[in-house]
Amino acid sequence: MSKFYTKITSRLQKFIEAQKIFFVATAPNEGRINLSPKGMDSFRVMNENRVLWLNVTGSGNETAAHLLENDRITIMFCAFEGAPNILRLYGKGKEIKEGDASWNNLITLFPETPGTRQIFDISIASAQTSCGMSIPFYDYKGERNELNDWASEQGKEGIKKYWEDKNQTSIDGLPSQILK
Repeated sequence: MSKFYTKITSRLQKFIEAQKIFFVATAPNEGRINLSPKGMDSFRVMNENRVLWLNVTGSGNETAAHLLENDRITIMFCAFEGAPNILRLYGKGKEIKEGDASWNNLITLFPETPGTRQIFDISIASAQTSCGMSIPFYDYKGERNELNDWASEQGKEGIKKYWEDKNQTSIDGLPSQILK
């Protein structure tokens, strides 16, 4: 029922581009596994073995802390409408922050988003599809604006203060290096 690929095929890319939500999983060498739902217009397939994900300010910064310790990352997409399907992308990720050499070129690939924190550049080693026949149907009703509204109210300086107060370490105490 499941099938592995060494690359993102054009069919898989079309599936990715049609999804409104995806899930990101990372884990430290010791400690809690992080699994987070993501949305917005924040995911780009660059080629058959490279994707980018624009991450915005949130309650934690687990992905950055975990990728500093080990670069493993899994991204999962589920079909909530149409034909059943689950797609997992297995890869190695690195963080790109404002001020890094590639930031200015990569940030233009995404809409301007309040609270933008970093871009994760992910090299895909393999992709796996599975049936997804137990995944229920859900209707997409639209994007939530609360996070963008909050980030806009904070302003750039307020966001940096939030990073200082809330995003410098993972829940297991690993450094995220958000301010470096």
